[in-house]
Amino acid sequence: MLLNILHTVLHVTVALTLPPLLLGVIGKVKALFAGRVGPRLLQPYYDLFKLARKGSVISQTTTWVFHLGPVMGLVTPLLALLFVPLVDSHAPVSFNGDLILMVYLLGLGRFCTASAALDTGSSFEGMGAARELTFACLAEPALFLGLLVLVKLTGSMELATMLGSSLAGHWPTAGASLVLVLLSWFIVLLLENSRIPFDDPNTHLELTMIHEVMVLDHSGPAFGMILYGASIKLFLFAALLVRLVMPVSTGSLALDWAVLVGGVLIVAVAIGVVESTVARLRMTHVPLLIVAACLLSGFGLVLLLR
Repeated sequence: MLLNILHTVLHVTVALTLPPLLLGVIGKVKALFAGRVGPRLLQPYYDLFKLARKGSVISQTTTWVFHLGPVMGLVTPLLALLFVPLVDSHAPVSFNGDLILMVYLLGLGRFCTASAALDTGSSFEGMGAARELTFACLAEPALFLGLLVLVKLTGSMELATMLGSSLAGHWPTAGASLVLVLLSWFIVLLLENSRIPFDDPNTHLELTMIHEVMVLDHSGPAFGMILYGASIKLFLFAALLVRLVMPVSTGSLALDWAVLVGGVLIVAVAIGVVESTVARLRMTHVPLLIVAACLLSGFGLVLLLR
């Protein structure tokens, strides 16, 4: 009982404190590739504190929908992260079929963000919302097909079991399927978090943006919530990849958490490398890469059903 409470406290603490560090690591890696010193590793934390102290400029044409977007963009990934076992086979909230709720909590956050963008009445933000939802319709099948592979292997629809120690024994026999899922989920991570080659989180050219254009009218604490929620969402997908590759328990609580933290930092480095070596795709080519992610997960499932 005490061990479960300790797991839950550590889970929530890491989920609340570590995500902005991933953005700092990505920034540092990109700066190294460019031959620059770059921003400080903890710069995302300073940015969040700065935004929390600032005032907000709110259009008179907006309604409560505009204010709901940042809140739901922060709350939904936090709730979804409670279903993901960060270490061993323990998650603060777990039940049969929780994988469906996790995916659609992320979908709810996306819907509220897009609705907030549409509420401004801006044609640019409406364009970004349309792009975001269109690409999400292609990304969700890739995520679900990967989850179906894990359901088939573990015989469970509970994330704590699917990504727990029982998955480790299937790597020798179903490694090909799991590698395909890993590649597919990494592509989904880049898309869901608006990273290159799908989107550039640092650009401010409306005609080429997807996610960033939806939050142009947000400022101050609301914009801080959006950035913080985005970092938590990035941490969630990174944790899924780490648990897929290393679903093992060492028996040491400290070592297990060190493996998790080290794993998500490695994922952040990989994102930085991709963004430093790959160009942004043309908008018409984005669906092709998302469909490729669906096919990778689909082939992984086919290999198990043959």
